[in-house]
Amino acid sequence: MREIVTVLNRKDKEDYLRLGKKALKLNKILAISGPLLTGLAAFGSAFAGHGSWAVVLGVVAGALSTVLNTIEHGGQVGMVFEMYRSNAGFFELMQESIESNLKEREVERRENGELFEMKVALQLGRSLSELRDLATSSAMKREANHEFASKLF
Repeated sequence: MREIVTVLNRKDKEDYLRLGKKALKLNKILAISGPLLTGLAAFGSAFAGHGSWAVVLGVVAGALSTVLNTIEHGGQVGMVFEMYRSNAGFFELMQESIESNLKEREVERRENGELFEMKVALQLGRSLSELRDLATSSAMKREANHEFASKLF
């Protein structure tokens, strides 16, 4: 079980936190750029009578603003960030559950080992034998193992 915690930390949780940061950066860029381009389009349309450059600026900025807002809202970028953050939280909860069960000194308060192992395997979308193989290969290879603990996300 300690090896499973190591894989959860090293691969799964780390990967989802990294992807979540990227999604958050993209969401921030889109959230700032959309209104900025809309303002630029309004500025261009306000000076439409003063030359063709203002009309082009208004049309181009308005079109880009529409595209960025469609990507932001239609692509559900904020929801993707929340999904990644939620998955990382799930792996953190699993890690805490495994560690608390392993650290429990009183045998009566500890979960049954085989049932707990089965529960962890099911939460990770693996069979019991796959979970044991993952722990064994992780213990032997250490950093060379490129397999994720979860097969669900």
